[in-house]
Amino acid sequence: MFVRAYLRASASHQDATRAREQLIAFAAEHDLRIAAWYVENESGAKLARPELFRLLADAHPLDICLIEQVDRLSRLSAEDWTKLKVELAKKQVRVVALDLPTSWMMASAKTDEFTGRMFDAINGMMLDMLAAIARKDYEDRRRRVAQGQAKAKAEGRYRGRLEDKARNDGIASMLRGGSSWSMVQSATGCSRATVAKIAKRIAQPVAAE
Repeated sequence: MFVRAYLRASASHQDATRAREQLIAFAAEHDLRIAAWYVENESGAKLARPELFRLLADAHPLDICLIEQVDRLSRLSAEDWTKLKVELAKKQVRVVALDLPTSWMMASAKTDEFTGRMFDAINGMMLDMLAAIARKDYEDRRRRVAQGQAKAKAEGRYRGRLEDKARNDGIASMLRGGSSWSMVQSATGCSRATVAKIAKRIAQPVAAE
């Protein structure tokens, strides 16, 4: 039984591998061996996730996609969740989540056909429910953040996101040293827009490529 473990965190500063030991422990408890790892820092609210789709491209029928929680797989809109389910069904990939006990049966090779189909149906309904809850949680948090920012702006307290001064000083130093924008991006993990902003700030001619 081929198990592909998927680990995800939303932001680059978050540790996407945080749940690695939990997945290893679960696999050992169920006499499974994790044969491949797929790790990325991407929002679960967007469908375009390179490592998730690499997992699907690599997968064979009846492979297991092992995740810590359903929200690691999806905080997607209903439309995008339907698209992802279609891809999972095409590849016949079975989703097993530590927070979804009904999915654990998918990790067993000892079920008969009737029991397997029954748990597959139950698991599908539970996946839909938890994916919907994950999406609602995502939207609720975004709404609360927007409300907090609006209130802070109205009261004159909003200052926006704090600048990462140490990182930006490093970018400025690299640019002054003649590093190209691509080199700066590779070294710091920042966006091209950030490099452009720092380059403009220091008014230093640099090589864009």
